[in-house]
Amino acid sequence: MEKIFWTNPYLTKLDTYVTSVNHNDITVEQTIFYAFSGGQESDAGLIGGYPVLQAKKAGHEIIYTIDKEHDLKVGNRVTMTIDWTRRYRLMRLHFAAEIILELAYKYLEGIEKIGAHIAQDKARIDFVWHENISKAFPLLEKEAREIIEANLDIISAFSDEENGRRYWEVEGFSKVPCGGTHLKKTGEVEEIKLKRNNIGRGKERIEIYVS
Repeated sequence: MEKIFWTNPYLTKLDTYVTSVNHNDITVEQTIFYAFSGGQESDAGLIGGYPVLQAKKAGHEIIYTIDKEHDLKVGNRVTMTIDWTRRYRLMRLHFAAEIILELAYKYLEGIEKIGAHIAQDKARIDFVWHENISKAFPLLEKEAREIIEANLDIISAFSDEENGRRYWEVEGFSKVPCGGTHLKKTGEVEEIKLKRNNIGRGKERIEIYVS
């Protein structure tokens, strides 16, 4: 399966072919439809006019669950479309979270990430941290704003194409293994807002919002 959401995450419509059908689970030759991975939620959209109910990774494949009453067969040519409003917010929130995480590693010595989730309304990162993390917000927001306003290039490419391993890099800032969908420029994140949530003793959550 060729994952075009990596090479062109801005593509919202694609003609492709059905490669397998197992009841209401199908696979396709090429895809622009991202499946939940690394904390980033799946896209929403249609394949052959049928809403995708679930997208899940299975090795290097992605299995799409559609309506059980579908009439698709192996070899059928189908049009795939994704909800661009959702995808673009996920991309912006994803990279906002990436920036904040890298800055937390830089300025909060010994901090440990224990979880993350990127949804359409907000992103969150959970940490093991010994004090109220909102004390660091002025510094994190200032540094993030500088990176965003600089409108730097975001490079996204394979580190190991055979095994589907990818990374993003902003020159002079960071290089991180990541298989998500990425913006072209840091400026696309626009304005961010941070909110603290205490999730237990010695644990802190940063919630991230974009305008």
